[in-house]
Amino acid sequence: MRLAALAMLALVGLLSLSEKVTAQLASHNISPPAKTAAIRPPAKPQRPAVLSLRALIEEALAQNPEIIAMRRNFDLMRARVPQAKALPEPMLSYSYTGNAVPLPPFDIQKGDPASARVVSVTQEIPYPGKLAIKGKMANVAAESEWWNYEQVQWNVVAEVKDTYYDLYYLHKAIEVVTKNKDLLEKFTRIAEASYAVGKGIQQDVLKAQVEVSKLIDQLTVLEQRKQTAEAQLNSLLFREPETPVGKPAEIKPQDFTMGLLELRELALTNFPTLKAQRRRIDREQYGVELAKKDFYPDFSVGVTYFNRPGMPEMYGVNVGMKLPLYWGQKQRPAVAEATASAALEKQRLDNITTRLFFRIKDRYLLAMTAQRLLKLYGTTIIPQSSLSLESAIAGYEVGKVDFLTLLDNLVTLLNYELSYYEQLANVEKAIAALEPLVGITLRP
Repeated sequence: MRLAALAMLALVGLLSLSEKVTAQLASHNISPPAKTAAIRPPAKPQRPAVLSLRALIEEALAQNPEIIAMRRNFDLMRARVPQAKALPEPMLSYSYTGNAVPLPPFDIQKGDPASARVVSVTQEIPYPGKLAIKGKMANVAAESEWWNYEQVQWNVVAEVKDTYYDLYYLHKAIEVVTKNKDLLEKFTRIAEASYAVGKGIQQDVLKAQVEVSKLIDQLTVLEQRKQTAEAQLNSLLFREPETPVGKPAEIKPQDFTMGLLELRELALTNFPTLKAQRRRIDREQYGVELAKKDFYPDFSVGVTYFNRPGMPEMYGVNVGMKLPLYWGQKQRPAVAEATASAALEKQRLDNITTRLFFRIKDRYLLAMTAQRLLKLYGTTIIPQSSLSLESAIAGYEVGKVDFLTLLDNLVTLLNYELSYYEQLANVEKAIAALEPLVGITLRP
């Protein structure tokens, strides 16, 4: 911005004013305070590493615990698919008919056709089509969980971007407030010198000191917010909260040209939560088909072996069938339950879609409003405020503008500078919040 150049302009004007004040002090036989020690230039601070947003996103996708947990949940659901399609476990049984004594072993009555050791295996076979439907239900449930996993990824990326842009604003705000505090401290020293020779009023000095204190207070709050944002970013990346975080790269204003209708169409196609809900509807519709299949009987097939000492061995085959005699109490209510569940999921889809459109419009309006304000601050308000401050400095040098007017112009420009960077961050945050809703990356 133009703040640094403006500060130099103000400093030149104030230095000339300082020379006048020094001359006035000399004319009154008043010596300026002696320097007690040479002032060393401050050590150049080490520049923090520049944060790469792309690198942060990649790290979050790889390390974020919520993303990893959702991936494991998808693996869990996918492992249920072959289980759902498998036949029920066969039943192996052993029985004995004969003497009860001695114990053990049981004694077979040789020559008695009714005395035998019996081993049987029975396999239950569901009505044709039931297992296929169960497999489809498990498969679409796994697909639904996959889209939930995708949604969590988008949400975490949006949180990373939101925190990143918060950090950007806070770093810029601290820079702007620090520069203005330094400039305001120079104004304060000149006001004190003017007051010392009777050319100023005490109110100017006190007002300047109050404004400096307010900026110190503002810096304290901004620093606390910056540390909180850094801790939040570390949390999203599964780092220790105190892990050092660098400085975000410079952001250049970019126009967001996509329209609301285009965003809505993208959301209908790509919003992961919508895709997951559609899979839930498919699952419930398969559930209706399965409930109707329960009107038909399941079967069982078994093979039996008879061990009869002293007599020929025997084999048997049995076929069984369940009779759905209680369909009025079981199958019919089950179909009604499945139908109601399918209707419920369809209503949830409508609710999700309606809320999705609201959220898209809300964030779209936030982005558009912030974009308009950003242009207004950058092209009109800040340049006008800069000119106003320059004029106030020139007027103050020749005594046509009082100190309070000069101070008010400086504070006004400071607030507009902060608003500019805040709106710049708000544009990017609103666009980042749109990305999980439309399912595509809107900013590279």
